[in-house]
Amino acid sequence: MMQKTITFKNAKISFSDVGKGTAVVLIHGFLENSTMWNTIKPKLSKRNRVVTIDLLGHGKSDCLGYVHTIELFSEAIEAVLKHLKLRKYILVGHSLGGYVSLQLAKNNPSKIKGLCLLNSTSNEDSEERKKLRFRANKMIQSNFTNMVRMSFVNLFSEANRKTFKTEINAALQEALQTPIQGYMAANEGMRIRKNSSAVLVENSFKKLIITGKKDPVLDLETSLQEAKKTNTKIVFLNGGHMSHIENKEELITALKAFIKFC
Repeated sequence: MMQKTITFKNAKISFSDVGKGTAVVLIHGFLENSTMWNTIKPKLSKRNRVVTIDLLGHGKSDCLGYVHTIELFSEAIEAVLKHLKLRKYILVGHSLGGYVSLQLAKNNPSKIKGLCLLNSTSNEDSEERKKLRFRANKMIQSNFTNMVRMSFVNLFSEANRKTFKTEINAALQEALQTPIQGYMAANEGMRIRKNSSAVLVENSFKKLIITGKKDPVLDLETSLQEAKKTNTKIVFLNGGHMSHIENKEELITALKAFIKFC
């Protein structure tokens, strides 16, 4: 699939646009890029127009300074969607992509047909997690490969680390191509982000949380409480934080049903 680019604030933003029908915008997570959707995109683009975008400092998109705030990530995505003249769309954001999707929905509520948080949350980081991110940004400068390898592998449930060894390794190779500046800028952006549950509460577009029962990053009970508080439908899958690898078929089924529902 041919990647295209636009220029946003002198930075190159890379994206792909395939298929016809309802526009579905897929936004990847931290240390990922739009290749994470490669096995899902063909299934969704049979009946929909599917747009995938590399976030700033990830994949083939440039870095833009030393802090990529969630607002800045969102502005870059908006620039692509404006370029494509999309008037209404469904957002699916994985992890960091979910935080960006929430910001997009906050900025453009009338354009959103549906919002799916995939292994993601509208809550801000806990104090403990903020400290971890701060430490990681110090350590990453001298130990990039080991840090990325460790944090990446830890996203999978223990059993799945063996089951999906090949897929995990391929995804890890993509993660290792993230520039250090991209890692640090995104990590700081996530650390300082605010709670955005009001976006789910105050808007009438369709909403879905897809969560892994064994997600080591997002506690299942917290996700359940979030869904209840924000009146958002929740779907449980059996794996960890990387549903697109660990529960691919179930994820495709859930996404197709959600798109239809929107």
